[in-house]
Amino acid sequence: MKVSFCLITLNEESNLPRCLRSCADLADEIVILDSGSTDGTERIAKEFGGRFQHQDWLGYVGQKNKVLSLAKHEWVFSMDADEELSPELREDLRRLKTAGPHAELSGWSLPRCVLYEGRWIRHGDWYPDRLVRLFRRDRARFAGGKVHERLELSGPIARLSSDLYHHSFKNSADHWARCEKYARLWAETQFELGKRPSPLAPATRSAFRWFRGYILKRGFLDGPHGWRIANFCAREVFLKYQLLRAMHARQN
Repeated sequence: MKVSFCLITLNEESNLPRCLRSCADLADEIVILDSGSTDGTERIAKEFGGRFQHQDWLGYVGQKNKVLSLAKHEWVFSMDADEELSPELREDLRRLKTAGPHAELSGWSLPRCVLYEGRWIRHGDWYPDRLVRLFRRDRARFAGGKVHERLELSGPIARLSSDLYHHSFKNSADHWARCEKYARLWAETQFELGKRPSPLAPATRSAFRWFRGYILKRGFLDGPHGWRIANFCAREVFLKYQLLRAMHARQN
């Protein structure tokens, strides 16, 4: 079982060494599709034996489908530059590669665990955040809007229990800047689809998001970190519905 590790990048020199160090010895090839880095991303990619190619930004969906098309092998592990294989996940992948070819399966899902301000988050909306990352290339495609792309995969999916580590935010300021970016992209997608929220949507949907993450999914067990995450998530939901309403108001 040969696996292509596929990544999209833009100025990822601070994250890429950690990411590639965790997977280089397991990869039968590393394919990196870059949208115009001006830092050391290309140099680092080549140091780890990666095949580096430029592509002007096509959006998350277009970029990820493009990098899949460049892979040589049947199996693909789709990875972000700020992610890292945990030691346990490395052993799982080593076992799967040895045991192959897994003709009955189309892919595996696995949990993703975020390191947030020095703490691994294991409750709330962020965990287990189960995603399909290892899959057959010819049965898969990415779909979705301008943000939060999803993988569409045909065929049976098995489950792994080992974590994919996610080093997502540098600090609270970086977290909120990302929230603002994703809220705007989500609102633009919904506006283009003609979706019109109710006047109460910003307040009601953000309140539910906070309650779901902090209470129902026990985000409180992550202590002060869980409190901050629940608040940021609720603020992002409020903002994206507020932006969508503002877009319709401007149109009117």
